[in-house]
Amino acid sequence: MAVITVNGSQIDAPDDKRLILALEDGGVDILHRCGGLARCTTCRVEFIEGEPTSMTVAEFEKLKEGNNLGRFRLSCQVLCDHEMTVFPMLSKKSEGLDDAGPRPMDHITPEPVWTTKP
Repeated sequence: MAVITVNGSQIDAPDDKRLILALEDGGVDILHRCGGLARCTTCRVEFIEGEPTSMTVAEFEKLKEGNNLGRFRLSCQVLCDHEMTVFPMLSKKSEGLDDAGPRPMDHITPEPVWTTKP
């Protein structure tokens, strides 16, 4: 079980649950406009503590494409497997939207190929 801290509140998440789903299921207002496919970057989070040292190649490529490596991570591409403290950067409220986007699948998509975070 991983403990995710967001804005001072804690969420218990089963190991290997996608961070985006742990946040959403824990009542956190966070966007995922592409449905968790590592295409849109709206599920971005800032890691305060516990940033994983690995990332999917899809996340790496998307962050590199937008010159965002080191600025934030994509919660749709992160698995809960240890304690983390995060700050969701985009929300329905902050963006004036009615819905967060289609619910991401339970497993990371596209099929993850893991690499070390630069």
